[in-house]
Amino acid sequence: MVHRQPQIDFYQRLRSPLKELHLLPGFYHDTLGEENRAQAFEKMQSFISRLYANKSQKFDYQHEDRTGPSADRWRLLSGGPVPLSPVDLAYRFMRKAMKLFGTHSAGLHLGMSTGFDSGSSLDYVYQNQPQGSNAFGRLIDKIYLNSVGWRGIRQRKTHLQILIKQAVADLHAKGLAVRVVDIAAGHGRYVLDALANEPAVSDILLRDYSELNVAQGQEMIAQRGMSGRVRFEQGDAFNPEELSALTPRPTLAIVSGLYELFPENEQVKNSLAGLANAIEPGGILLYTGQPWHPQLELIAGVLTSHKDGKPWVMRVRSQGEMDSLVHDAGFDKCTQRIDEWGIFTVSMAVRRDN
Repeated sequence: MVHRQPQIDFYQRLRSPLKELHLLPGFYHDTLGEENRAQAFEKMQSFISRLYANKSQKFDYQHEDRTGPSADRWRLLSGGPVPLSPVDLAYRFMRKAMKLFGTHSAGLHLGMSTGFDSGSSLDYVYQNQPQGSNAFGRLIDKIYLNSVGWRGIRQRKTHLQILIKQAVADLHAKGLAVRVVDIAAGHGRYVLDALANEPAVSDILLRDYSELNVAQGQEMIAQRGMSGRVRFEQGDAFNPEELSALTPRPTLAIVSGLYELFPENEQVKNSLAGLANAIEPGGILLYTGQPWHPQLELIAGVLTSHKDGKPWVMRVRSQGEMDSLVHDAGFDKCTQRIDEWGIFTVSMAVRRDN
């Protein structure tokens, strides 16, 4: 790299306690090609030798939701921008414009009514069909649906469906009955799309906290003629007792787009503990993650959530943090997919035999 500051910024953000920063006089961007490159190799050799001499240390993610960088950023976003600052004024203008013109866009109107993170909004994003009360509204809707976040969401759906089919095949190969549960299914579209032609699946249970989502999901099940093999019920995805008591015991559990909406890890741990109790050894968990989002500040400043219309503020979890929570609950991760923007991941993990 030609510029020094980006390298320093990168170094300062590294979480490892084992790191060194050296500035070598007279060096430019081709560090390992400079005349005095032996100085650089000496520093590298010393550092690498020390790493191999020490036992490998696993990073402790236990308190990331309270003391990690993403927790600090979440708290800053929750407080909002400095009043009357340029950013604050820009967000105020965007919120005002959305109220004035957003009703012409079907997607914006739905988001303002139910929350932009609601199951209804996600189902609309999945369909990706710009709608509005007039040509102007349809144009706004097209721009809205083409935002990088929603494109990532649609890619997440594709990855999820791929891994659902892979999980079904893996369970079938093991000789295990395929019994599916999605604990926060929204309207359930991605599960129904993935399993519509999977004869190996003996039972499908969809759950969601929202009465509206349950009603919409049941209607979709009936429209597809899947009522004989799919149930949709209201339930709490964070209640470990409810999840532990699921019958029949699931062999494939899906958690998509849920944990990303809640900053505290305690709720996630409760949910995963319930699923670990419910899923028999050899069963599979599919879960999503959000290690980064390029529109985090914009979303927090302009969009509202399903939580009583409050600002939609998200705490991103590094993939290491999310995988650590899953591992501690009793699952071993085996594969992962991620979109081209690096926003959304879909991972598969297998229930360990206790």
